[in-house]
Amino acid sequence: MTARATTDSSTDDGALAAAYTRGDEQAAAELVHRHAAAVGRFLYSAGADAGDVDDLLQETFFRAFRRLDQWGRQASFRSWLFGISSNLLRDEFRRRKGRRMFSLEDRDIPDRSDPHADLAAVETEERLRAGLGRLPRLQREVFLLRVNEGSDYGQIAAALGTTPGAARVHYHHAVKKLKELVR
Repeated sequence: MTARATTDSSTDDGALAAAYTRGDEQAAAELVHRHAAAVGRFLYSAGADAGDVDDLLQETFFRAFRRLDQWGRQASFRSWLFGISSNLLRDEFRRRKGRRMFSLEDRDIPDRSDPHADLAAVETEERLRAGLGRLPRLQREVFLLRVNEGSDYGQIAAALGTTPGAARVHYHHAVKKLKELVR
């Protein structure tokens, strides 16, 4: 199989993973290209600091490629990556427990024609992000996978090690709590 054939967009993730295990570095690059943006959005939305997202994303792929033989393929490759990144983020939160740094630059409000609307949007975003941080881990992760990635409950269950019914319940509770916070 040539490098060109392994990076064809019609090639599925399983074939790319198999090609990588045979030494095809282009296959790994294609897997990263396909999934990095979605995993990065998931990490940031789940509460990772913007400055840490790249490091966590890189570590997610390092771990995935080292443990490629552990991907059972019952879940999609992306769902499996979400599970790895979720575990990494949980470890990061434990490691930093109680320590949080904020950049003043992140709090600057852009100069636009309607500063009141911009301020209201920033405040709502901050309340939502803070609310996400207060949700129990499974509620937060189910909500983010459903909203940001459009994952169905079966995919969410596979990624997070739960059942589709439990994922539905977690999503319902997360939405209810976040609506209360944003009001």
